[in-house]
Amino acid sequence: MNKVLEVIGLEKHYDNFTLDKVSFSIEPGYIMGYIGPNGAGKTTTINAILDIIKPDKGKIMLFGKELNGNACEIKQRIGFIIGENAFYEFMNAKEMAGIISRFYKRWDWGLFNKYMREFELDPGKKIESYSRGMKVKFALACALSHHAELFILDEPTSGLDPVFRSELMEIFQQIISDGEKTILFSTHITSDLDNIADYITFIYQGRIVFSRDKDSIMTEFALVKGRKDQRDMVLGSGKIKGMLESDVGFSALTDDRNWFFRNAPGSLVIERATLEDIMVHFVRGNKKYDKLAI
Repeated sequence: MNKVLEVIGLEKHYDNFTLDKVSFSIEPGYIMGYIGPNGAGKTTTINAILDIIKPDKGKIMLFGKELNGNACEIKQRIGFIIGENAFYEFMNAKEMAGIISRFYKRWDWGLFNKYMREFELDPGKKIESYSRGMKVKFALACALSHHAELFILDEPTSGLDPVFRSELMEIFQQIISDGEKTILFSTHITSDLDNIADYITFIYQGRIVFSRDKDSIMTEFALVKGRKDQRDMVLGSGKIKGMLESDVGFSALTDDRNWFFRNAPGSLVIERATLEDIMVHFVRGNKKYDKLAI
């Protein structure tokens, strides 16, 4: 199957941060969650995909074409949300949309008006009067109004309440329901992805930890919990990706839950790991041990 997006060996070097050989790809009709703690490299990657920054090494392919040399053509097919301060807030929504429409050959005012109605947004109101969530919806309405095929969303739900975030998740699922549109969704709020993501790419300190389908992640990763006196036995398995300790015991992350079901004593507790569990245990729980299978 053709890839909508391929990031191949991407590198970008700053004084205090390096994006190190980042690679992943997305097929059409899916949602990929791009997760990692703040400062992990998510926005740097997205800025490179959107041609806002130039990578030092690597290649970005969009719709089968290399971004370098084809950026103007490719951007016509991309819709993006990269922050709430992307608009002239003294304008009303229709005036702002008029400016945005000039950049897209396939802008469709009929679609714009349709989505403004569906999202319950008044196009005559100034953008400064919109809430954070309404601004995200407005950005999404604009992205949908030029027949974009790939949607790149950088922390679109940051600062939104759970009810509004849930509504947006439903909208994102509707967007890809025709099998022709694709979403790359960058976030550190991993719970947003629990029900909608098809694939997860996890970046930490500028490097990709994994890029896999979510179902296999949920099947293979688990938390192993036990008493303090069982800690060394679990560490010695070579199957641990991160461990958090307390006064009474520990919680360890593994990506080989079946090994523990077969070999671990029954006194250990083995639980399903959420995406948040995976990220927290990996980031906080792999810094002080020398026996982890990182």
